[in-house]
Amino acid sequence: MTTRQRVTAFAAVGLLGVGIVGFMRNEPVSMDESSLPLVAEESSQPSSVAAHHVTAFTGVHVLAMNRDGVLDDQTVVVRGDRIVDMGPAGSVRVPADATIVDGSGRYLMPGLVEMHGHMPGGELEEIVMFLYVANGITTVRGMLGQDQHLALRERANSGQIIAPTLYMAGPSFNGNSVSSPEQAAQKVRQQKTEGWDLLKIHPGLTLAEYDAMANAAHEVGIRFGGHVPADVGLRHAIEMGQETMDHLDGYIEYLDAFDKPIDQDVLDEIVALTRDAGAAVVPTMVLWDVGIIGMREQDELMAFPELAYWPDQGVAQWQQSHANRSAARKENQAMHETWFANRQQVLKALSDGGVTILMGTDSPQIFSVPGFSLHREMEAMAAAGMSNWDILISGTKNVGDYFQRHDTFGTIAVGRRADLLLLNANPMDDIGNVADRAGVMVRGQWIAETDIQARLAEIAEGFGH
Repeated sequence: MTTRQRVTAFAAVGLLGVGIVGFMRNEPVSMDESSLPLVAEESSQPSSVAAHHVTAFTGVHVLAMNRDGVLDDQTVVVRGDRIVDMGPAGSVRVPADATIVDGSGRYLMPGLVEMHGHMPGGELEEIVMFLYVANGITTVRGMLGQDQHLALRERANSGQIIAPTLYMAGPSFNGNSVSSPEQAAQKVRQQKTEGWDLLKIHPGLTLAEYDAMANAAHEVGIRFGGHVPADVGLRHAIEMGQETMDHLDGYIEYLDAFDKPIDQDVLDEIVALTRDAGAAVVPTMVLWDVGIIGMREQDELMAFPELAYWPDQGVAQWQQSHANRSAARKENQAMHETWFANRQQVLKALSDGGVTILMGTDSPQIFSVPGFSLHREMEAMAAAGMSNWDILISGTKNVGDYFQRHDTFGTIAVGRRADLLLLNANPMDDIGNVADRAGVMVRGQWIAETDIQARLAEIAEGFGH
């Protein structure tokens, strides 16, 4: 694969989200837009949780994610959208007016985060927001801004709809949207004024345009992340303060690791540089494995049960894209297998080397249904050699640390935002247990798994499944 071919491949997948978001915004969906379930059987609160409302999880095992191990037989009290008390059962007073959630034999962990998600528009908007929450994802970093997304952020974060807390990147900086360093700097200032949370970098920026963007971002105080443009290169992006490197493609390019073994010394050097700079990595392993490298057969992908929650037209688009990728893979199987294995090696080295890993999937992309894709991502991270603890940290505490200038969440402690996931089994024993839920709490609003499944069934029926 030549450098030009590599850059073309990166640009194609990097801008793929534009087409998918466009489909979601414009394509009408025929379904019953019935109200989302608001709460579990234990509560009758509206979607915007009143500041005085109290919920208590009793007898629960807690994975606080700010310390090793499990805290057994705990009581955790939530008032409004905050954790206000926690400790061993018997040592914490449960308010008389609290809604009790029996956690006996269950495990309470912080809600998960999708650090590279795409936001829909139109009739899919609330459906996608619910799919995230239904899968225990209580925070999403949207990575491709559209005109309606600031309004969506307001509706989500104020509790007008059932949705994760949203942090939104503005419209992307890419070779089509930026044509000069001056325009890049002006675009930074505009997005800061408009209120976006960060800048999204796509392929195509020249070195001068990138540097103008980065310098203006530091000047006005807005963070930036995403792809590493080919003219910029990974090392320079790190040195210029890019906070997240998404997809690992910049690392594979830097290591020249598409079709040959990785030079361990070079890998160790770039891992150390990333760690020491405080930069983070969002791997999106499944998207690359399935959608870009084409490592799975389509029959297996079409058997994913979560396709019931996605429009048939979108699935058909995924089928065609995957068929093209799979055909390319079969023409050069050895190269694609090397590429796949090298991505796993890079992720393991970054994790073992102390680089901050942030969980993300780039959903909805090829066979990545929002919410469900994060569970497949965790499986891929485990296959790359990451421990269950490190996987969970990447979707909880690490992300809370990244967003600490905005709010406090990602661990279970007094004062933290009450984004919680109640599981029937310990995820430290099996990462798949994260999908075995008893319910989800998002900003203090408790939704039992029975209500989650009822709404999912309505969504599937609305899509004719």
